[in-house]
Amino acid sequence: MRDQEFAPLDAERRLSTKEAAELLGVKPETVYAYVSRGQLSSRRVTGGRGSTFDAGEVEALARRNRRESAGSSPSGGELSVRTRITLIESDRYYYRGVDAVDLATRHTYEEVAEWLWTGRMRPGNTFTAPAAPVAVARRAVDALPEHATPTDLLRVATIAAATADPLRFDLSEDAVLGTARTLIPTLVSALPPAWRDRRDEGPLAHRLWTRLSPHKDPDEASLRALDAALALLVDHDLAASTLAVRVAASARAHAYAAVSAGLGVIEGPLHGAASGLAHRLLQDVLDQGDAAPVIADELRAGRRIPGLGHRLYPGEDPRARALFALLEQIPRAEPALLAARDIVETTARHAPLHANVDLALAVLTTSCGMPPTAGETIFAVARTAGWIAHALEEYGERPLRMRPSGLYTGPKPPQPLPE
Repeated sequence: MRDQEFAPLDAERRLSTKEAAELLGVKPETVYAYVSRGQLSSRRVTGGRGSTFDAGEVEALARRNRRESAGSSPSGGELSVRTRITLIESDRYYYRGVDAVDLATRHTYEEVAEWLWTGRMRPGNTFTAPAAPVAVARRAVDALPEHATPTDLLRVATIAAATADPLRFDLSEDAVLGTARTLIPTLVSALPPAWRDRRDEGPLAHRLWTRLSPHKDPDEASLRALDAALALLVDHDLAASTLAVRVAASARAHAYAAVSAGLGVIEGPLHGAASGLAHRLLQDVLDQGDAAPVIADELRAGRRIPGLGHRLYPGEDPRARALFALLEQIPRAEPALLAARDIVETTARHAPLHANVDLALAVLTTSCGMPPTAGETIFAVARTAGWIAHALEEYGERPLRMRPSGLYTGPKPPQPLPE
């Protein structure tokens, strides 16, 4: 639809949720998702249920959506990339055709990663890292200032590990898989420990625990929740960081460089760092004992409520649902679970949004005594396996195919030389 095909709306008129959804061509749930992301403002109906929306604001968003859609690919549709890795549909997601939640709750992170890479299950598989790249990565990480973020640490560790691998330019499947199986444990081993001892043996989740939690003796349920969180977050179709990885792989960057590209994108507050915002929100609710004043402060400041809603799931985020179920088996997680439920129920009065995986991660990190940045670390370590899977897939495609054409909107040439 072209811009001129929109009938002008009365700027003073308010639209119902149904009317706004029809104009935008989306479901009513998506309208509230736009509100949560700050793309639309809403006003409660006086004395009733539901919300109304500014007609001019809705029309402007509809125009913008149409323009972005028209300019995203030569065919006028959204950018799409062939992949055999992850499918998302009907509020569920699948790894190579198998329900991802079933895989994550029945298998370890390492086993799920192998399934994603090869389509084969290797029961009991664990990742180990050679001493040489670990030593190089640790020295690089230890040289960073104290205020460095988790993504800073992982990005530097990735680059350092690459320098220790003279064969990193071998892009054959076996070589890349070998890199993947050593890079992920190297990243975990390079992280500073939460307490004096560095544990570099056993399942990856246990090793990661020693970097994130002050509790030296985690119970089995807590470790299982952390391991499942890693497996649930392995991949999620073409997220922004994954697209960056595929662009790098399209240019035939080696696996370390492709992972570094993903880490460069993941640090944004709308991606990997979102769980830290949810962690702080959850902690504020726990401190005050009530979500209402905390949510009110967020809305008054014009901020979206973190941990709620997801553009790919009109209903509940299946990753959150699975992780919440595991957290319910941990007694010390009960206060954080109740606080998360309070956040969802309080916000539902304004916008009917479900909890997403960021809020579930926040419950895990809060209840296990981890810092607010722990969710970002978990997310990045987990997603590294998915990035490797996408890099492998892209290496099998035509080189440099991820090269869109720019839609130039600057001054029409020729222009005079600047003074």
